[in-house]
Amino acid sequence: MRRSLRARDILLTAALNAVSAPPTTFFYGGQAVIEGVLMRGRRHFAVAARRPDGEITVFSDLLRSRVYTSRVWSLPFMRGVAGLYEMLNLGMRALRWSVRIQLGEDADISEGAMRAAMGTALVFALLLFIGAPLGVGALLHKAPSQSITNVLIEGGVRAVILILYLVVIGLLPNIRRLFQYHGAEHKAINCLESGAAVDVANVRPASRLHPRCGTGFIVVVALVSIVVFTPLGLLPTALRIGLQVLLVPVVAGVSYEIIRALARIRHTPFGRIALAPILATQLLSTREPDDAQMEVAIAALDAARGADPVVGEPWQA
Repeated sequence: MRRSLRARDILLTAALNAVSAPPTTFFYGGQAVIEGVLMRGRRHFAVAARRPDGEITVFSDLLRSRVYTSRVWSLPFMRGVAGLYEMLNLGMRALRWSVRIQLGEDADISEGAMRAAMGTALVFALLLFIGAPLGVGALLHKAPSQSITNVLIEGGVRAVILILYLVVIGLLPNIRRLFQYHGAEHKAINCLESGAAVDVANVRPASRLHPRCGTGFIVVVALVSIVVFTPLGLLPTALRIGLQVLLVPVVAGVSYEIIRALARIRHTPFGRIALAPILATQLLSTREPDDAQMEVAIAALDAARGADPVVGEPWQA
């Protein structure tokens, strides 16, 4: 009886905190890397990875960039732009570190190669999520390029492309394993936010879906972009595309605030309904992790919270 009451109290407290958490509440977040997980804390980050010999290596370091330390970048809408930068910059650095853990120091990727990879990925993303919808929209709607209808069609095509992209890459064995670590990251954070002790026994039953997810963020970006880009439909195509690229930070800022707001009301009826499509897409970008993968996510989260001593190789990325 006592165990049931305690579990109920924990769930009730977590629900109240999610609905009425003050603005100063810090939200932990992370990303999956090769055989590991990156966790971002309030003042420092931690990345954990399992070595080929089975040992877990963890490293943590301070967040020194002004993007993380300046109050300006923590303001509403500005923090969305900072989050976009963090997703790209910190994620790529953690990825580089995880490659060395798996393949050894001789497999280190140069900074120039990483920048080239990021540039290639950016061009690919622009072609896939801006260029492709533009072309498909023109084929589906035989109208002048200066058309609001075309913009609406492009938004729908962009959402379909995102879903198909996740489905296709999820078929690759290496990506599927990466998605398992993504699920482990979500489970660990959900366990932490429930108020339970963060260990494998409590992390295992936690949901692999989380409202503050990068995948969900992209979904909201796709929806917000329809609203923001629609007024541009009457402009010449070249000018419209240029403005869409320039407005990406605005879309990111608005989308980030929507994600945070929905995360706070996740346990209300409206919150559940609004989050349904966001969580549904995570069924494509996460997989159920095994206990060993959950251990890695827990190690990263513990280090990000300052709970454990830092171990592992110096951060060189």
